[in-house]
Amino acid sequence: MRVLVLTSGGIDSTTCLGMAVEKYGKENVVAMSVSYGQKHSKEIEASKEVAKYYDVEYIYINLADIFKYSDCSLLEHSDKDIPHDTYANQIKETDGEPVSTYVPFRNGLFLSTAASVAIAKDCSVIYYGAHSDDAAGSAYPDCSVEFNKAISEAIYVGSGKSVKVEAPFVQLNKKDIVKEGLKINVPYHLTWSCYEGKDKPCGKCGTCIDREKAFELNGVVDPLLK
Repeated sequence: MRVLVLTSGGIDSTTCLGMAVEKYGKENVVAMSVSYGQKHSKEIEASKEVAKYYDVEYIYINLADIFKYSDCSLLEHSDKDIPHDTYANQIKETDGEPVSTYVPFRNGLFLSTAASVAIAKDCSVIYYGAHSDDAAGSAYPDCSVEFNKAISEAIYVGSGKSVKVEAPFVQLNKKDIVKEGLKINVPYHLTWSCYEGKDKPCGKCGTCIDREKAFELNGVVDPLLK
């Protein structure tokens, strides 16, 4: 069996990639990263380094044009500031609406693209790293259990029942993901999560805060902070 892993260069998707290599062998794994017009390229660079580490086939696809109509704060053309606050506080401010760093239907577009590539590459499984922390409060609705169930069914039917989608962390949180990754020596030192593209993580955006906490709860220090 062959598997395609959507990889962003962050800790969630990198853990997915490590698990896929452990389960299927590197010769049966394809890593795919997607540009969506983000403000920096560090996560794409990280995804390339992670794929090189695992010695798997790597595919890069640019979908930036699709998102040029959005004013999401992560996008290069947006003049919105990236929030320096926890997701919990951001959700309070949005009153149940997605946070400003939600790229509209990004996972839906990524997974649809991945399905097409998976069929061409003879992959019968797609892995992606959606987890419960991101889905909480509808911050990122395309990370929810409901979304995963719907998109999985659509891709399975639309692929002629040849491709299944697996989100192994969809009911887990980031602490649980890091715990699993540490067991299989995932190269977290090669990953990048920060929404800022500076030399070091800002430590203030929602994803930086969650990442640092996830490592702390596992009794270790984030390798990017050493």
